[in-house]
Amino acid sequence: MIELEDVSKVYSTGSPAIKNINLNIKKGEFVFIVGNSGSGKSTLIKLLLKELEPTSGKIVVNGKELAKLKRKKIPYYRRDIGVVFQDFRLLKDRNVYDNIAFAQRVVETPNKVIMRRVPAMLSLVGLSEKYRSFPKELSGGEQQRVALARAIVNNPAIMLADEPTGNLDPKNSWEIMKLLEEINKRGTTVLVVTHNREIVDAMNKRVITMHKGVIVSDETKGEYHEN
Repeated sequence: MIELEDVSKVYSTGSPAIKNINLNIKKGEFVFIVGNSGSGKSTLIKLLLKELEPTSGKIVVNGKELAKLKRKKIPYYRRDIGVVFQDFRLLKDRNVYDNIAFAQRVVETPNKVIMRRVPAMLSLVGLSEKYRSFPKELSGGEQQRVALARAIVNNPAIMLADEPTGNLDPKNSWEIMKLLEEINKRGTTVLVVTHNREIVDAMNKRVITMHKGVIVSDETKGEYHEN
């Protein structure tokens, strides 16, 4: 599903963000990526989204070699990837239903499909009653659940979650992780960048640890390691 071959990224300042990374993630895996600030985790996410180009090396995602992807094809490529960030990024002037429906309208999904899919996603994340609420009327945990519903409404092959529990208390953090696990059980490949040691240690998933742009450990059922 995701393959990186000798991938490096050097920023214009000359500082290397990622150095000769080799990584293989299979379809349906659930993987944590951990490491301290500046270890290259966010750069890796941006490379997978094709927001950044590698300085060298090859990246293949879902059968597509990113270097060969034409500019006009990038939005279509991204439709297959759900993304959730620490800061939710919801549309403040739209209610919960319209925030989730927006992701489908962008890809020109027929209205009758939207009317079926959005309630199904709201039910999955436990927010059926809140469909008319606006983001400011929701708690942080509820906002992140809306962001998750929006990210999965188009049935992505891959889910990238960049610090999805960074702004949440422990109870809400666990709820979000359980939802990500449920999404994974439905067949979506899930990558979670996190600093949350308790969650990583408890969930017993594959853990990739990065330090200064290098993968320093990759454990099938791993734990959070300090660098």
